[in-house]
This record gives sequence, structure tokens and C-alpha cells, in this order.
Amino acid sequence: MTGQFEATFEVDRPVEEVFAFLSDGRNDPEFSPRVLGIERVPDGPTAVGTVFRSTVKDAGMKTRREFRITALDAPVKIRWAEESKNLVTAREGGYDLEPLAGGRTQVRIYNVLEGHGLGRLLTGLALSAARKDAPGFGARIKAAAEAGIAPR
Repeated sequence: MTGQFEATFEVDRPVEEVFAFLSDGRNDPEFSPRVLGIERVPDGPTAVGTVFRSTVKDAGMKTRREFRITALDAPVKIRWAEESKNLVTAREGGYDLEPLAGGRTQVRIYNVLEGHGLGRLLTGLALSAARKDAPGFGARIKAAAEAGIAPR
């Protein structure tokens, strides 16, 4: 089974700064409590091909995740694909950013979840939980970005 969840929200910061914050996956623990640790390989500016390796805790289990940046179009588009071999993975995902009046930014995040092996039975549960949490996830990203980016 495969399915998508998404959230759209506004951040009270300029699009270029929101893009910089979100394209650095090392900021993920600021808004995703499931991310226990994360590193960027190679260490340097995020570019197409950059990999973010993380340890996450889902349903009480720790797993390792690897996401490769597949597209980067500053300051409006970030895309990734999960390369790790877990039961449920994000086959693709991304952020779409749109500048708004007053130095604000509209952000849309999405992930396409896909089950592998036994994970095919779990994908529906994972999608349901992700869709239910999508508004909260968007609110956590908004709060982290606004806290991590100084106002003008």
C-alpha cells in the first residue's frame, strides 16, 4: 500500500530564510520529536545528493533513516527520497514554499509513504497517524522556523 499525507501552513518569516531553515535537515529535531539525532553527509551546504542520516523512534522502536535530497530550487522547492530499508518509508517527499505579502511564507509539506514486506500491512496505520497529526506537524514546523529565524 502507498499513500500520501500533507500539511499547508504559513510561517511569519521571509521565503529565503524559511527555505534555508528547512533545507538543513539538521533542524528536524526542532519540530519532529521522533528524530533523536541527525547528521548531514557530506557536511557542508545542502545540495542535490546530500544525505541526511537520522535515528528515529516510531512506535517505541528505534530505526535508522537515510534521506537523499533529489531536487533543490531555492527558495521554493525541496525534494527528498528515503533510501533506508525500513518497513514503511517515505518514497518521496518535499516542501513547496510560496512568498506571501508582509514577509510571510506559505509552506506545503508532503510525504508519500510506502510499505515493504510486512510493512505493507502497517502502511495504512502509519498513513492514518500521519494524516491525523498533519495539522500539528505543520504547527510544530511553523513554531520551530519562527523560533529559529530572527524576525526582521
